[in-house]
Amino acid sequence: MTQHIVWDWNGTLFHDIDAVVGATNEVFKPYGLPGLTADGFRAVYTRPIWLAYERMLGRALMEGEWEELDRGFHTSYFQLMAACGLAADAEASLRGWTGTQSLCSMAPHDHLVPTITSFGIDGHFTRVDGLTGTTGGEKAEHMATHIAALSIEPSQVLVIGDSVDDGMAAAYVGARAVLYTGGMTPREALEATGWPVVDTLAAALDHA
Repeated sequence: MTQHIVWDWNGTLFHDIDAVVGATNEVFKPYGLPGLTADGFRAVYTRPIWLAYERMLGRALMEGEWEELDRGFHTSYFQLMAACGLAADAEASLRGWTGTQSLCSMAPHDHLVPTITSFGIDGHFTRVDGLTGTTGGEKAEHMATHIAALSIEPSQVLVIGDSVDDGMAAAYVGARAVLYTGGMTPREALEATGWPVVDTLAAALDHA
C-alpha cells in the first residue's frame, strides 16, 4: 500500500516542455542544427543529458563543451520558464492525495524552491530536494538520498515522473513508479520500462 508519493517536477507537475525545447534549440543555434519540435526533442532525450546532446551532434562532446552547453541551456531556460505553468491537473492531484508527498527534482535547488512557492503548492510537500551540484546526470542516487531523508520504507513509496530515469530511480531505491506521458519522453520508451504509463496525473493516483 502506498503511504507516500514522490513527485518529479520538470515535465510532470511543471509543464515546461516548451521552455526545455526552446532553450535546447537556442543553445544549439551556433552548431547550425535544425530546430527541434517537442516530439523531436523527446526522440533524443535521455539521461545523463550529455548523451542526448551527443545524439544531436552525432559525436562525443569535447572537453569543457558539456559545461558550456549546460550553462547556456539554463540561462535560456530560466527566461523561457516564466511562460510555463503547472500541468492541467497538478493542483487537483496534489490536493486529492491524502497521504504524505514530497518532491525530488533534477532541477537546481535554488531555482526550484522559489518556483514551487510562486505557484502556492509548497505546503503540499513534506520535503523538496533539487540539485545543489552538477546538473544533467541520472536520478538514482539523488532519489536514494531523498528517500533516506524521509525515513519512509521504500516499498510504501510511489514515484510519479515523466522519464525513464524516474522509473530507474524508483527501482534503484525499491519503490514503485508510474510514468506520465506529458513530459520529455515518448510513450513507447516509458512503456518499455514495464512500469504503468498514464496520460494524466489524476490517472497516476489510481495506481497508489
